[in-house]
Amino acid sequence: MRTNKGEGNVRLNGSLLRTLLAASVGGGFLLAGPAVFAADAYNPQCFKPGNSKVIQQQSRPGPYRIALANGFAGNSWRIQMIQGLKAWAARPENAKNIKELKVISTGTDVAAQIGAIDNLIAAGYDAIVTIAVNPTSFQPVIKRAKKAGVVLVPFDNVFDSEEVIEVTEPQIEFEQVKAQFVYDNMPEKKGKILEIRGLPGNSVDRDRSIGMHKVFDGKPGIEVVTVVGNWDDGTVQKVVSDAIATQGPFAGFVAQHGSTGLMNALIDAHHPKVPLGTSGENGSLRTIHDQGWTAITRVQSPLLAVVAAQAAMAELEGKPIPQLIELPVPTTYSKDLKDGVNYSGKLPDNFQDGADIPDCNVVIPLDELLKQTPDNS
Repeated sequence: MRTNKGEGNVRLNGSLLRTLLAASVGGGFLLAGPAVFAADAYNPQCFKPGNSKVIQQQSRPGPYRIALANGFAGNSWRIQMIQGLKAWAARPENAKNIKELKVISTGTDVAAQIGAIDNLIAAGYDAIVTIAVNPTSFQPVIKRAKKAGVVLVPFDNVFDSEEVIEVTEPQIEFEQVKAQFVYDNMPEKKGKILEIRGLPGNSVDRDRSIGMHKVFDGKPGIEVVTVVGNWDDGTVQKVVSDAIATQGPFAGFVAQHGSTGLMNALIDAHHPKVPLGTSGENGSLRTIHDQGWTAITRVQSPLLAVVAAQAAMAELEGKPIPQLIELPVPTTYSKDLKDGVNYSGKLPDNFQDGADIPDCNVVIPLDELLKQTPDNS
C-alpha cells in the first residue's frame, strides 16, 4: 500500500485488495484511507460517511442470523426501536435474507450487556447490532467478535472506536443547534437554563451535554441548572416539576428526550412561555403547537436500528461501508408544526414522530409497528 500525500489518496490495485481481504480471516478489514474511499462506499444515499474510513470484509452467503443486544428498554424510544427493527425484518423482502432475528435487552449494567454479546458470539450469530451502555468498555468485545468473524455494529449510543461500523447522528451538533435556538429566542440573554439530560454513562448523553454547554458556558448572565431525565417522559416530568418548584422560573429549557414529560410539567406549573429545545414525541409536538410555544424539535430516530442491521448485512455481503455513518438530524420548528404533517392528534403521546429514514428506504407505518412486541425473542 502506498500513500500519495500530495493527492491525499491511497491506491490499492484489485489484486492487492483481494489479497488483503482474504487475509482478514472472518474479520472486517479497515481501509483507513481518505474520503475518496468513503465517497465510493456502498449505498451512499443512505450510508452517509462521518469520516474517511471504510470497512470491508470478504463476503459470506446468507441468510444471516442477526441479533440486537439492547441495554436499557424502559422508555418509549427503545420500545419503538425494537418494534421497528422487528417490523422491518418481518417484511418478505428482508425476511428472505434473515434466518433469525434475536432481541435481548439487558438493562443498564455494562457487564450484563458485554456478557450477552459474548453469548451471542459463542452462539455463532453472523452479526450483532447494539446500543452500548457505555462507550469505552467494549474494546475486548470488539476483539472477540473480530476473532470469531462476527460483525458488530453499534448504533445510537456507539463505541469510542474506529474498528467497527457505527450508525448514529452527529450528537454534539445535535444538541448545540437546539441550545443555540433557545439562546437566540430568549428576549433577554440572561437567566437560568434547565438542561434535561439522558441516561448517565451513554455516549449520546455525554456528547449532547457537550453540545449544549458549547452554547451556554461562558455567556454572561446565564446559569445552567442540570437534571437527569433518563430519556423517559415520566422521569422528565418529575425532575422538571421539582426544578421549577425549587429553582424556577427558567429562561429556557433544553431536553435531550422525554419532551412530552417536559410539556406536562410546564403546563402543570403554569410556567411562562420561554423558548424550548425538545425531542420529537408526538404529545409534545401537539402541545407546542396548540399552546403556541416557541420551540425547535430534533429527532434521534429509533429506526437507526434498522440502518445498523442494513449496514451489518451489507458488510456480511462484502460491500465497502463507511466506518462512521452519520445520518442527518430531522429538525422541525414550532412555526412549521401542522397536524397530520409532522405530528398527529390520532397517534399516542409517546410515539416518536419523524422516525422514518426515506434515504435508507426505512418507512415503518404505525400498524406494522404495533404488530410487534418489544419483548426479548
